[in-house]
Order: sequence, then C-alpha cells, then structure tokens
Amino acid sequence: MSPLEACASLLGLIAVWLTVRQNTWCWPVGLVMVVLYAWVFFQARLYSNVLLQFVYAALQLYGWWHWTRGELPEERLHVSRLGLRQTGAGLALGLLGSAVLGMLMTNYTDASAPWQDATLCAFSLVAQLWMARKRLQCWPLWIILDLLFVALFIDQALYSTAALYGLFTLLACHGWLTWRRELVVRAS
Repeated sequence: MSPLEACASLLGLIAVWLTVRQNTWCWPVGLVMVVLYAWVFFQARLYSNVLLQFVYAALQLYGWWHWTRGELPEERLHVSRLGLRQTGAGLALGLLGSAVLGMLMTNYTDASAPWQDATLCAFSLVAQLWMARKRLQCWPLWIILDLLFVALFIDQALYSTAALYGLFTLLACHGWLTWRRELVVRAS
C-alpha cells in the first residue's frame, strides 16, 4: 500500500460518512479523493477506473451544486425514490456503458481486468448520479458495486482500497437505512 493509496482511502471513508449524514462537505472531500485515486488506478492499469475518477470529479461538483443550491430549507434537495421506469433506464444505461467500455478496454488497452473494471465503472456512474440527486436507490446499487469492487481490488493487490470498499459497503447499508428513514419521516 502506497501513502497515496492510504490517503485516498482515508478521504474516501470520510467522504462517504459525510454523504450518509447528508453533509455537503462530502463533495469537496470526495473531489480530492477521486483525484488521488485516478493516479492509484493508473498505476494499477485499471483504466476504466481512471476514467471513472475523472467523471466522478465532475459529478462531485454536480452533486455539490445540487445539494447546496437552495437558500431556503424547502428549496433544498430531499431524499426521493426513482420510479420503476427511471430505475430500469438507469440500469440499462449501466449495461450499455459496460458493454461499450469493456470492448474498448479489451481491444485498445493493456487493462488488467477490462470487463470487470468497465462494468463496475459504468454502474458506478449510475449510482453516483442517483446519489447526486438524493435518490434512495443509489444505496442498494452501491452495496452491490462495493462488494464487487472489494473482489476486484483484492485481485489487483490493492488491499487498503479493498478494505476501504468493505467499509463503503457497511456505510452504504447505513446510508440506505438512514435515507429510507428520512423518506418515511418526510412522507408523514
């Protein structure tokens, strides 16, 4: 484990913890984390994840803007659910992105795990977009993705990152329960 990976892991843990608590500082902390991880993943030849970090950087700014743009409490973004059609469309986009990125990584790079990396990248974008809009469905998707990331990072000998994603899984479970609770309270 490099000092860079250790620092990125710590920032990632802080960013997800802040996200669960719906603290807007999750976005700038996450921005620093993704910049550091772009380099870690480049060194590991996980090129889809390198691309993912650049998109995450843009999504960090997008999420930060959406979470903070309202001046009054009633204008702020609140937790909500996606409809079945929106959920299906998001998952279909993740599948399409997986196929396209997987083919590109397989045919044009020396990626160490092109299909697994591409699939996790594509679906992570869906989950991140849902999270930026405070959609409850982001958390179950993150739980599945985080578990699969643990396997990928163990395979790539990125053990501290694998441990981080194990913690992300637990935080995603907590996030799901917390956001569900808020949704129920707001509905009553």
